[in-house]
Amino acid sequence: MYLALYRKWRPKLFSDVVSQEHITTILQNQVRSGKTAHAYLFTGSRGTGKTTCSKILAKAVNCLHPVDGNPCLECSVCKGIEDGSILDITEMDAASNNGVDDIRDLRDEANFAPTVCKYRVYIIDEVHMLSASAFNALLKIMEEPPPHVIFILATTELHKVPATIVSRCQQYDFRRIRPADIEARLSYVASQEGITLHPDAASLIARLADGGMRDALSLLDQCIAVSDDVTDQVVADTAGVAGREHLFALSDAILKNDTTAALTIVNELYENAKGIDRIAAELTSHFRDILLCRSVSEPKKLIVCLPDELERMTAMAQSVSLDRILSILRELQRCTDALARSADKRVELEMSMIRLCDPTADNAAPPVSTASPAATALTQRIAQLEKLVAQLSQFPSGNDVLKQQSVSPAAPLNVTAQPETKAVPAPSVPSDPPAEPLPQWEELLREMERDDPALFSMLDGSTAARSGKTVIISSSNQMLKGMLLTNNIGARLADLVEQKLGSRHKLRIAKKAPVAVTEKQSPAFADILSRAAGEGVEIRLQK
Repeated sequence: MYLALYRKWRPKLFSDVVSQEHITTILQNQVRSGKTAHAYLFTGSRGTGKTTCSKILAKAVNCLHPVDGNPCLECSVCKGIEDGSILDITEMDAASNNGVDDIRDLRDEANFAPTVCKYRVYIIDEVHMLSASAFNALLKIMEEPPPHVIFILATTELHKVPATIVSRCQQYDFRRIRPADIEARLSYVASQEGITLHPDAASLIARLADGGMRDALSLLDQCIAVSDDVTDQVVADTAGVAGREHLFALSDAILKNDTTAALTIVNELYENAKGIDRIAAELTSHFRDILLCRSVSEPKKLIVCLPDELERMTAMAQSVSLDRILSILRELQRCTDALARSADKRVELEMSMIRLCDPTADNAAPPVSTASPAATALTQRIAQLEKLVAQLSQFPSGNDVLKQQSVSPAAPLNVTAQPETKAVPAPSVPSDPPAEPLPQWEELLREMERDDPALFSMLDGSTAARSGKTVIISSSNQMLKGMLLTNNIGARLADLVEQKLGSRHKLRIAKKAPVAVTEKQSPAFADILSRAAGEGVEIRLQK
């Protein structure tokens, strides 16, 4: 019987696990020294090695002849655990065994000494699926576990696991596997299987897998069923990446303000059974890719597409302003949120298409969020404000500016009266007290420039400070906050910061420093300056 690649090539030693050295090293040292814990909690996205490490750990703690913290794989215990004949190792799927009776049976069994092994090991996968009463039953035995029992809990949704359970476990966070590591592993597996895997194809599979090795091997398995010569085109056809011509046509209609063409394309997709939610999601992802082509020097590392599609998106990105792309993405995100509540999703999407093709219709759109003082940004108004800011120094007061430029304020006045003070220039590092400058940041930027140019291009020129367990980043890149929330970029930066500082830190973007305005300049002038300088900037009036 054919064995799927992800099962056939599942790592059997800690040293074989990819991209999780920060975890496997600790587990290996614990087994070597005999200082294993009674409960572990493995968290992380799918296909990152949680179950694999659980099985290796179960073998290692019971192996008759362990080798430097790894199981020998040759003794009767290792072979028995591998073929499932030893019942002291129990693997339980909490998604289908989530009741209190299941955990009570487990608890009763755990009180008996193991029959063959040194430890009874219970691997509970997707533990967050347990019911509240099941968690309470599990908590009872985890509070006072028998000395011969080890619990290994695995979950993709840590926030659903009660704090009382988490606090009784050693927690290990599995990172998404680096694309370069996935490529290397795929190339090795392909060579062992006698398959020709082209580098571009391996790279595309790695990006499509989104940090999951199991997904990568499963996709390679599908590609092999098509051809033993796996090219990037084979991968694209197998994964369904190709056939996105409708997205290019729809985005082109939007950028050309062709409402008729946009609505016609939406209607054709709808009549061909394309779901409205799917259209909105795919178009959002498409404009996100265009945004990356417009913003970073090497978008290929961040975008999953064919080379010719990348060229088309790059050309499209260069033909439109950054503000317009951001405005389109904001409207699409607003539309996606509205679709979940809309009684007629088709009408909601069509209204969004009209707003995207006709910027003046955006006045009727609701605010992007309650935190924003204005409605979705208008491209024309932004251009007008930018021109106005460039001319500010030529006018002595805000009233004179308003006389010469007819701009109706789009947001309420935000001016705070202050006693006599002097304007303070924006600090070179974030001003969030008691944050202290982070000297390792410059060294981290240099390493990014060498190893990760795409990430470096976003953070070039930035500074950082540390406040407790939070790293606060100050940057002139207005898109940085949005980029860190996109395609796991923030997680990658957090990993780099952890490697540099030795512990996990939260990342935060610093708020902009206050801008001082003299009393000679009117409140209206302050309002214009505030909106031109960016959302979240406080204007202080000086005498």
